Amino acid sequence: MIALALVPIERHYGTGMATATWLVSAFYLAATVSMPVMGRLADRFGARRVFVCGLVLVCLTSAFAPLAPNIWWLVAARVLLAVGTSVAFPSAMAVFRSALPAGPPQTAMAMVATVNSASAAFGPVLGGILVQVWGWQAIWLVNVPVTTLGVVLALLLLPPVAPRAQPRRRSSTVLAELDLPGIGAFILAMGGMVGFLLSASDEPRWLLLPLAAVAAAALLLRELRTATPFLDLRMLGANRRLLSVFARNTAINVVFYLGFLGIPQWLQSAREVSAGLAGMVVLPIAGISVFALPLVTRLLRRFDERFVLITGGLLLLCGSAGLLLADGSTPLWALILLTALLGLPNAFNNLGLQSSMYRAAPGDHIGVASGLFQTFRFIGSITASVILGVVFAHGITDAGLKAMACVMVAVSAIVVATGLRRTP
Repeated sequence: MIALALVPIERHYGTGMATATWLVSAFYLAATVSMPVMGRLADRFGARRVFVCGLVLVCLTSAFAPLAPNIWWLVAARVLLAVGTSVAFPSAMAVFRSALPAGPPQTAMAMVATVNSASAAFGPVLGGILVQVWGWQAIWLVNVPVTTLGVVLALLLLPPVAPRAQPRRRSSTVLAELDLPGIGAFILAMGGMVGFLLSASDEPRWLLLPLAAVAAAALLLRELRTATPFLDLRMLGANRRLLSVFARNTAINVVFYLGFLGIPQWLQSAREVSAGLAGMVVLPIAGISVFALPLVTRLLRRFDERFVLITGGLLLLCGSAGLLLADGSTPLWALILLTALLGLPNAFNNLGLQSSMYRAAPGDHIGVASGLFQTFRFIGSITASVILGVVFAHGITDAGLKAMACVMVAVSAIVVATGLRRTP
């Protein structure tokens, strides 16, 4: 919804659009580093407790954010919003692992994926209505009743099962198990890298690269020496299947977000299409997977994740190749069919990757693994934003769209090629 509120917010506070876009960048940055941290907390303190705390943080932040005296307070609120919402996916996977230990709960994960896809598809539509009728403050205030309901349902329905049956421990022991130095080094390493990526298309902040490198080295030394690491690097290094899932998740989201973000920009600038109509054209990219998820769930039960992921990769390659044929004269109905083709693979890729991650992650690290899964998704989206800044650097034109499509085809081909190889 924030995309529809950027212009009204910029006008309200009288800042430039470059400052207003930090409302998006700050959220990406905070969410990227928060996901594994929230997963670690869910593993240690229990998924329900962490999930409820995250919703309460979102509720309070959303209630007070419209009162922000300047835009930087609003950016800070977006950071808190990212931290609060980062509890959702890791907590869900931890609940599934606790309640359904037999194997990947594909039907339950399909329901989560359906809700996520529907939110991505209709969020901009709802955001546009809220901003038009009640102003930009409404996209914050709407979270208050939603999260309040979420807290009530979580307390009523989620199992209050601790991740481990352990005796009560001293605070110093709990803090040691959390590995706060490791978490701090991870935040600096990921924050430096993501911050550099976010600045790369405009004015690269080169000093962030050595910061990220030093923090990564400190993280490596810390995690290899401590008895209770935040990131079990030995486990990750030996788990090639899990690393393959993370890499594939990044690549797929590069392609997805290039289409999801790039096509509307091209429609509004090169084709001079209204924002509302551009949103309707790209609606199938996120929306059509809602209808395909039941089919993908049945395919997962009948075949396996590899079959589903290869199918998703091939569909992604076909959609990307079709975009090579689009230009300023392409009818809108044809573009809608094309965005539907680009959106169909999401059902295959999202559910196939989630099931693969769930199967590959160790039971006592499911929260951290789920958080890292989402972190690599955000890295893919940020990388896509950087690529768009490069291909549209000299104007949003048909030539830029072709260059974007070429990148999508190349990355999709890599996804298909790696999917055909079996990972031990």
